[in-house]
Amino acid sequence: VTLSEGPHHVALFKDSSREFDLTKEEDLAALRNEIEIRMRNSVKEGCTVSTETISLSVKGPGLQRMVLVDLPGVISTVTSGMAPDTKETIFSISKAYMQNPNAIILCIQDGSVDAERSIVTDLVSQMDPQGKRTIFVLTKVDLAEKNVTSPSRIQQIIEGKLFPMKALGYFAVVTGKGNSSESIESIKEYEEEFFQNSKLLKTCMLKAHQVTTKNLSLAVSDCFWKMVRESVEQQADAFKATRFNLETEWKNNYPRLRELDRNELFEKAKNEILDEVISLTQVTPKHWEEILQKTLWERVSTHVIENIYLPAAQTMNSGTFNTTVDIKLKQWTDKQLPNKAVEVAWETLQEEFSRFMTEQKGKEHDDIFDKLKQAVKEESIKRHKWNERAEDSLRVIQHNALEDRSISDKQQWDAAIHFMEETLQSRLKDTESVIEDMVGPDWKKRWLYWIGRTKEQNIRNETKNELEKLIKCNEEHAAYLANDEVTTVRKNLEARGITVDPCLIKDTWHQIYRRYFLKTALNHCNLCRRGFYYYQRHFVDSELECNDIVLFWRIQRMLAITANTLRQQLTNTEVRRLEKNVKEVLEDFAEDNEKKVKLLTGKRVQLAEDLSK
Repeated sequence: VTLSEGPHHVALFKDSSREFDLTKEEDLAALRNEIEIRMRNSVKEGCTVSTETISLSVKGPGLQRMVLVDLPGVISTVTSGMAPDTKETIFSISKAYMQNPNAIILCIQDGSVDAERSIVTDLVSQMDPQGKRTIFVLTKVDLAEKNVTSPSRIQQIIEGKLFPMKALGYFAVVTGKGNSSESIESIKEYEEEFFQNSKLLKTCMLKAHQVTTKNLSLAVSDCFWKMVRESVEQQADAFKATRFNLETEWKNNYPRLRELDRNELFEKAKNEILDEVISLTQVTPKHWEEILQKTLWERVSTHVIENIYLPAAQTMNSGTFNTTVDIKLKQWTDKQLPNKAVEVAWETLQEEFSRFMTEQKGKEHDDIFDKLKQAVKEESIKRHKWNERAEDSLRVIQHNALEDRSISDKQQWDAAIHFMEETLQSRLKDTESVIEDMVGPDWKKRWLYWIGRTKEQNIRNETKNELEKLIKCNEEHAAYLANDEVTTVRKNLEARGITVDPCLIKDTWHQIYRRYFLKTALNHCNLCRRGFYYYQRHFVDSELECNDIVLFWRIQRMLAITANTLRQQLTNTEVRRLEKNVKEVLEDFAEDNEKKVKLLTGKRVQLAEDLSK
């Protein structure tokens, strides 16, 4: 029974909404009946008692807040009709509650039976040997006074001299005439009337403060609050000792850091993250455009060389070259280029954001925020969606840039030549590496490092030598080998005892011709250094044609214009949208305590949390 203060005397079960008015006899009868029904229902078949708790709340004016537990009566003998384990079950239930150091034990002794027949006092003395939380209650004193021949025996019980147990107080009460239909008021009146006329009280065998249920309830209340005070004092002492230990540990481990709990650390990290996002707006336009242009060219250079430049350069004349270039540039711009550019811009924004979020700030860097920053970065990037309309407008800008063939000055011409040379030299280096893997090390490396060629590499090397002879014989050779040329190379090799598959010849030819073509193109770049004058005259009366330089100038200009456009979109729109996403993520994380516990961890955090409690 949970007692608490309330405006009216009512009782209700925890699993029911019905209130029983304790001032009405019919409600009291209904409450008794409900309790009996619940008690019977709680006992399983084959059992006598149940470990199931029946919870009841009682409220009323002046009621002290406490919990009363009515335990089954302790028995000494299991009689017929009882379950064999009834005695042990009752002892087990009683001990479970009485072992609680905060429990007050009311030891109830029936005054109408011989004291020697009671075993409850033995159990109580085991649970509370010093009697610091035990109150002894002698019930049915009216029957005891009538039946007991020696009144001094009741006096011995109330003075605590008869039973081998200690208690805080000893009380005598009368709980009615034994009629279950009696009202509470009639029980109170009967008790008061009895003690007013009691010979035990008149002869001073009982003292006035030791009798009546009212004095008993006051004693229980005093005992309860005394235990509360002692418990609070003990907890306060323990708290002070614990806090001293925690503060000492903090001072020794983190002497230069403030004690910030998890929520305070989160706020500090939040401010740092927002400052780092703001840093994105401080990135210079030059830096944005350089990194965008470089990254975009790395992504598209293979397509430009392999799918646009090389097919066009292998045509017969300048008209076909320009036609091929224009068609392939248009297809590229319509389908792939804008999407690739937006991908590059988005990845560049992610990389710059990650750089600001993860770079250590020297001595000021606090690694306790690393997991949180990583989570915020990942979630913000996940939520960020690039503006879909950007791709369409970018397509128009890139198309217009690639349509322009007008190089205005010599400086731009030289820059295009330099760009083309760098690109072709990089491709030539890659091709040389592929050929070396195919034919094995040259004589110098074989001599210096004592390494030889494999059988396949020897075959490849012989094939390479034959194919180089073809190119020397015809420097205007087409990019592809004719079938009769493949047959000629194969027969020449067979004459020297080398069997070669036609596919191997074609595969080797592809790399040999590619190397020859790139070297020729690089030589052509040198010739075109003086070609700007002829370009201005549209190469009239000149054998020199530099259409490939114009192509690389168009590509270079498109890259610059694309980088400029993407930079404007980044700084004007996307950085701000990303900042907004970061703020939303931080707000969501701030409300998610599990997330904060997961992301802000470590001994320092736990120590600060313990100190804040």
